[in-house]
Amino acid sequence: MKFFETSKHHFFKKSTYISLRWIAIAGQLITINFVYFFLNFNFDFLSANLIVFVGILSNLYLTFIYKKTQLSDRSAFFFLIGDIFQLGILLYLTGGVNNPFAIFLLIPSVFSAPNLSLKTNSLLVFLTTIVIIILTFYSEVLPSPISDHFHISPYYHYSIPVSLVIALFFLNYFTMTFGIESKLRKEALTKMEEVMAKEHELLSLGGQAAAAAHSLGTPLSTIKIIAHDLEKQFKGQKDIEKDIVLLSSQVERCNEILKRLSLNPVEEDDFIDNDLTMRDYLSEIISSFKEISKKSFIFNYDQFSNIKKITKSIEIVYGLRNFIGNANKFAKNTIYISLKSDSEITQITIEDDGDGYPRDVLSKIGEPYLKSNDTKDKSKSGLGLGLFIGKTLLEKNFASINCRNSKTRSGAEVIIKWNNKDLFNI
Repeated sequence: MKFFETSKHHFFKKSTYISLRWIAIAGQLITINFVYFFLNFNFDFLSANLIVFVGILSNLYLTFIYKKTQLSDRSAFFFLIGDIFQLGILLYLTGGVNNPFAIFLLIPSVFSAPNLSLKTNSLLVFLTTIVIIILTFYSEVLPSPISDHFHISPYYHYSIPVSLVIALFFLNYFTMTFGIESKLRKEALTKMEEVMAKEHELLSLGGQAAAAAHSLGTPLSTIKIIAHDLEKQFKGQKDIEKDIVLLSSQVERCNEILKRLSLNPVEEDDFIDNDLTMRDYLSEIISSFKEISKKSFIFNYDQFSNIKKITKSIEIVYGLRNFIGNANKFAKNTIYISLKSDSEITQITIEDDGDGYPRDVLSKIGEPYLKSNDTKDKSKSGLGLGLFIGKTLLEKNFASINCRNSKTRSGAEVIIKWNNKDLFNI
C-alpha cells in the first residue's frame, strides 16, 4: 500500500496518551487518598485503589511492552474502553452520577474524537452513554458523612445523566468537526508549500536556463556561420547540402529551446530577478495568460500605478496568478483587471463575465476543499484550493481580500488591497 494511502489511517501518538494517563492516574490516587485520610470519608478504599492499580499496570504495559510509537485505531479503542470502565467502576464505588467527578467520563471519547475514525468514536460515545445510564440506577451511595445529609430530588438526580449525555454528544460532534477542518486546512497548506517550493525551483531553473542561453549563444552562432559557409561550398551536392540544412535547422531549434526554457517559469526573463512596479507585474502575468487563453483581458490602471517598485515576492506574484487564473477559467469571454494606487493604498480588482460565485459557497470563499452543490458545469468545478492558496499567500503579505459577485458585471469579483506602507516594505 502506498504511503499517502496509509497516512490517512487514524492513529494516536502513544507518548502523549501515556502522559495524559499518568496525569489522570496521579489525580485519582491523590483524590482517593486525600478524601479518605484527610477528610475521613468512608468508602471502599481498597477496591478504589485496586482499580487505579489496574490503570497503572496498563500504562506500564503501554510504556515498556507495546513497542509501536503510534496506537492504531483498533488498539486505541480498546485502551480507551479500559479508561471508561475503570473510571466507571470508581464512580460506582463512590456515588455514581451524583459524584461531581462524573464529568470525567466524557474525557476519553472527547479526547479521541479528532484522532480516531467515526466508527470508533461512535462506539466510544455509545459505551460512555451506557456507563452513565448504569451509574444513574446502580451505584453505591456517596461516601459518608456526605450520604447522611445529602438528599436530592429525583428530578435533579435524573437531570445529571441527561446533561452529561447531551454534553458528551455536543463535545464529540464539535471536536470531530473542528478536527476534520483542521486536517483539511493542514493538508491544503501542505499543498500550498509544495506549490511554492516548486515555483522557487522553477525560478532557479529559469535563471540557470537564461545563463545557459547566454553562454551557449556564441558557440551556436559560430556553428550557424560555419554551416552557412559549408552550404555555399557544397552547393549542388544534394546529399551533403541536405545534411547542412538539417544542421542549421537544429542549431536554430537549440536557440529556440534555450530561449523558451529561460522564459517559461515566469514568462519573461526580466520577470525572474528584477523588482518591478505592480503594473509591470500584472502586465507580465496577463501576458502569460494571453499566450494560452483565447479570452480577452482588459487591463486598466491609473497614472500613479507605475511609480514605485516593490521588492520581488514570489508569494504575491503566485497569489495574483491564482486569482487571475481563476477568473480566466470561469469567464465566458472577458476578464477585467483594474489597478488603482495613491499615496495611501494600492488596490487591484479582478472581474470576469462568468456566472459568479455560487450562493452556497459565497460566505466560505477562501476555505480549502470547498464545493458547490449548484455547479452547472462540473468540468469547471474545483475544490477551492486555488482561491485558498491565493488568499493565504496574499494575506500573509499584508493584503486584504474581498471576494464577492460583481455589482457591475455578471461574474465574480476579487478586490485585493494593500496599505502602501506594508506593500513597499515587504
